[in-house]
Amino acid sequence: MGKTFVEKVFSRKLGEEVNVGDIVVVEPDFVMSHDNTAAISGKFNKTGAKSVKYPERVVIVLDHVVPASQEKYALNHVIIRDFVKKHGIKHFYDVNSEGGICHQVLSEKGYALPGYIIVGADSHTTTYGAFGAFSCGIGRSEVAAIWATGKIWFKVPQSYKIIINGKLPDGVVAKDVILYIIGEIGADGATYKSVEFTGEVVKNMSQASRMVLSNMAAEMGAKNGYIAPDEKTFEWIGDRAKGAYEAIYPDDDAEYENVLEFDVSDLVPQIAAPHTVDNVYPVSEYEGKKINQVLLGTCTNGRLEDLEAAARVLKGRKIHKDVRFLVLPASWEVYKNALRKGIIETLIDAGAIVLNSGCGPCLGAHEGVLAKGEVALSTSNRNFKGRMGSKEAEIFLVSPLTAAASAIEGKITDPRKYL
Repeated sequence: MGKTFVEKVFSRKLGEEVNVGDIVVVEPDFVMSHDNTAAISGKFNKTGAKSVKYPERVVIVLDHVVPASQEKYALNHVIIRDFVKKHGIKHFYDVNSEGGICHQVLSEKGYALPGYIIVGADSHTTTYGAFGAFSCGIGRSEVAAIWATGKIWFKVPQSYKIIINGKLPDGVVAKDVILYIIGEIGADGATYKSVEFTGEVVKNMSQASRMVLSNMAAEMGAKNGYIAPDEKTFEWIGDRAKGAYEAIYPDDDAEYENVLEFDVSDLVPQIAAPHTVDNVYPVSEYEGKKINQVLLGTCTNGRLEDLEAAARVLKGRKIHKDVRFLVLPASWEVYKNALRKGIIETLIDAGAIVLNSGCGPCLGAHEGVLAKGEVALSTSNRNFKGRMGSKEAEIFLVSPLTAAASAIEGKITDPRKYL
């Protein structure tokens, strides 16, 4: 019997055959943290380690509250900068125009590579699976332990194969696909499973769209969300790569705990209603509901193609007077490319507020906190109660197309009428 991706990636890393259920100890290629680095450094100091074992494998990106909105956040950043200097961390992205949201930064800067094992102190570290990596979120104590020892243990997970076939209809994009699948599987439907996305639709997706699938694999409980790298992947990586890499593919006769097939040829735009990501319906079920704020961007849908999609809908139109439309590019590279293409100008002309690249509004830290009773549409990955501010606000998750169309009308709207 052949091997799944996760069995093969750990087998190659260890130089011996690994099977599902085995407990393995590996040295990850990279370990990522963000603004939580300050808290992690406190845990690291308690380990007794005098120095970081492999500083060249540590990547730190300030993105959650940038620039600092309060003194406590500014102090956190000072602690992090001091830690970076003390331990010689070279891969550090401070509050400047070289960085952005951690998952986009690691992808753009060439850390997310086929066959790599990457861990991060953020649940959406699964994003790098879109490049053929094994990547997953871990706890702060685990990050501190890796800094000290260079190692982490895993139980090799069972694997799910999710086959997505058909042809996406107009107005339906990767976000609609993954929301639909999470709605079918459930928020805990793939807990601690290695998910492999495949099929005709995945093959035809852009690299940016594949990142949406892997990013939101975390919202079905998955340990990682792998997509087989191909020419699109290799072309995207180009000369960005931070090291040599070799792609790993599952065997044709690999054994899966579950194989799920979806034909999305007739799929319509989807929406995840409060307060769980698997509370998914066709947009039409909520059409006409008034909204107060729209957030376009984040690590899920803040890439160039997402901003471009929204700009196509908004070009020559105006955002409703009662709606605040926040645009949050996933990185400064995305921001600059959107400027060059005139996308930013189109969004501003429509009435959008363009923010610096970061995570603030997504987690309710700053730059767009919701008040009691307000309703928001977001292209992010979570709609939990209190996620973006008040616990008495409502968050709906949608695609960039649905976000833009709804912003025009001031109410939840099927975007296909604008295409």
